[in-house]
Amino acid sequence: MGTFRRVVLPVAWLLVFAIIAVALIKIAFVDGMETTGSEPAPLAQVDIPVVPATRATVTNTVEIKGTVQSDPAEAIRSTSAGKVIKVFVEQGATVAEGDALFQVKAERAVTTPQVSKDGTPPKPVYDYLTIVAPGSGTLQSLTTLIDQEVSVGETVGRIDPGTYTVAGPVNAAQQYRLLGKPGPADIALVGGPAPFQCTEVTLKNNASDGGSGSGGLASSGGAAGMGIGAAVAIPGGGGQQQEGGTPTGTLSCAIPSDREVFAGLGATMTVSAGVATDVVTVPLTSVKGSVKDGIVWVAGAAGAVAPEQRTVQLGLNDGSVVEVVSGLTEGEQVLEFVPGAPAAPGPMMGPGQIAYAPAG
Repeated sequence: MGTFRRVVLPVAWLLVFAIIAVALIKIAFVDGMETTGSEPAPLAQVDIPVVPATRATVTNTVEIKGTVQSDPAEAIRSTSAGKVIKVFVEQGATVAEGDALFQVKAERAVTTPQVSKDGTPPKPVYDYLTIVAPGSGTLQSLTTLIDQEVSVGETVGRIDPGTYTVAGPVNAAQQYRLLGKPGPADIALVGGPAPFQCTEVTLKNNASDGGSGSGGLASSGGAAGMGIGAAVAIPGGGGQQQEGGTPTGTLSCAIPSDREVFAGLGATMTVSAGVATDVVTVPLTSVKGSVKDGIVWVAGAAGAVAPEQRTVQLGLNDGSVVEVVSGLTEGEQVLEFVPGAPAAPGPMMGPGQIAYAPAG
């Protein structure tokens, strides 16, 4: 028993410690240097947003912020030359188109001079001509005086029509949407009566009025829908958004005479420029261009290298979606955003997902 304790037991403990030491050395210096089977590292999942071409009804409605203006006074021009012999109306009178304003006496020109039997020249012959009002309204001014000589085309007064027009600036995107003849406009006056319809809608380019901008109107702030100050899709911009934009034209409408309005009132004009029923549509963000011709990127089948770039013919758009007249069929998947265009803000991506915005 004494030999076991003094010899066998210490030797056994030494063997145990030696085995443990060898195992630790193997783990630290041998197994750690062996090549392990390489496995592919997890890759980020590229999520390419796509949307299907769907059928919908596109209503091209544009909202414009405007202001009520008094129509300018109409000039009265003399249509005959001669001496004023009679004035029929006074300043401030109400006149109708065609009413007599004043009369002139003009000597009639004689082509063949005639001499009387006694040799004296004949007496001159005079024509008596009446100048009439060119329009209806209040006679704002009339400067003719008795015995005054007037000439053809001379401005001798003005008539205030007493009518009003509502007008507002349009930017390039809105003007593209109104390329067709605008339909009637629904007018809502700020602090005024109930909305009413206005039929005489006119769209004018700024270039056609000497670059005077919006006819003296400044942009009146934000508007719902596609009004000035609203976010609009830029034609040719691949669904990029712009706030407002420089006015490129003026939309105006003559207010019906039975409506009581005042100059300076703010107004919203809602104009319809067409409706397309049950047509193939895609979001404006999917199209490069938004008028007539456009380009979309059709998502290919699984395993396809890249989306197919395709030219399409476009119709109406409502500021969110655009009608595809030809080049795309219902159900085809297209990229939600034009390649290279910044994606619109949306929900946060999940783990391992990145937004798709390749360089153009």
